[in-house]
Amino acid sequence: MIFNGLYAENGSPLSGRRLDKLKQFLAANGLAYDDTIEYTVLFTDDDGEIKAAGSAAGSVLKCIAVDGSMRGEGLTAKVVTDLVAWETARGVTHLFLFTKPGNKQMFSDLGFYEILCTDTVLLMENRRNGIQNFVKTVSEETEAAIDSLSREGMVIPEEPLYGAVVANCDPFTRGHRYLVEQSLAQCDFLHLFILSEDRSFFSADERYEMAKAGTADLKRVILHHTSDYLISAATFPTYFIKDTEKAVVANTELDVRVFGQYFAGPLSIKKRFAGTEPADPVTKAYNDTMRRILPEYGVEFVEIERLAAGDSPVSAKNVRKALKEQDRMTLEKLLPETTVAYLAEKTGRVF
Repeated sequence: MIFNGLYAENGSPLSGRRLDKLKQFLAANGLAYDDTIEYTVLFTDDDGEIKAAGSAAGSVLKCIAVDGSMRGEGLTAKVVTDLVAWETARGVTHLFLFTKPGNKQMFSDLGFYEILCTDTVLLMENRRNGIQNFVKTVSEETEAAIDSLSREGMVIPEEPLYGAVVANCDPFTRGHRYLVEQSLAQCDFLHLFILSEDRSFFSADERYEMAKAGTADLKRVILHHTSDYLISAATFPTYFIKDTEKAVVANTELDVRVFGQYFAGPLSIKKRFAGTEPADPVTKAYNDTMRRILPEYGVEFVEIERLAAGDSPVSAKNVRKALKEQDRMTLEKLLPETTVAYLAEKTGRVF
């Protein structure tokens, strides 16, 4: 296909020489290639030189650039249109977009709305008030849970102190249970957000159900999904890439500020809890960012020493390893009975 005298190409993803040329083009435009990319569209001239490009990873559009000599020719709109068409064809309609802060007006004109802007990155989505509507749903869930507890006879403080934990729970371990218990001891009610991103060993639904079973007796814990708005490919893409070099450049600030700006106030969250992280540099960097930024939003960051099993902290990573090796002794040491029962009865996983 030809557009404005340029040749359209695509790949899922690109490789070899074409990938090398794309990386060079992006670097010349102040962008870095993202290894999570699944699909790319290119527009090249007669000499094969890239004049415009854009990519998608999951529900996120990113790495969109147009050569300076071709700006004003409608190429950005064409790139975005082609990426949206690819996403729509595979059933993805709620889209996010990463770009530079200076590009806000251009992408606003293409139907995207700002979620958050830092000094270096602008995050947008194609739904007006999408994040506000999601937080409203979470708030309604909270009100319903509190009303139910009140009807059961629980005395609700006039101004309850709410805390929050955001966790993957892949799967729900004794360590997660300990973190929830220790957090709950420091607040009246605890929002427990379970990541909705399906990039883990267990699916989002499985992880949510294990967390639900593991906290069922803790009446003051209110469980929520995160949708795409907390620690997801949209707000924190490098969370799921356990690579030291990428962790160094992980944009933890974006995710923490989304939490502070949109979740903390409407949900009356005054404390956010997390376990200490001695090994994983991505999570450690995230904790450091929460400690630095959350007070700006009136939220105290509380780091809780992780539960240990012997000489090592309880780790979901070790649980997954034990599951693969069918190491029942280790699993019984690291998993609460609720998770053991779920794995045996609901998922059909044998260990």
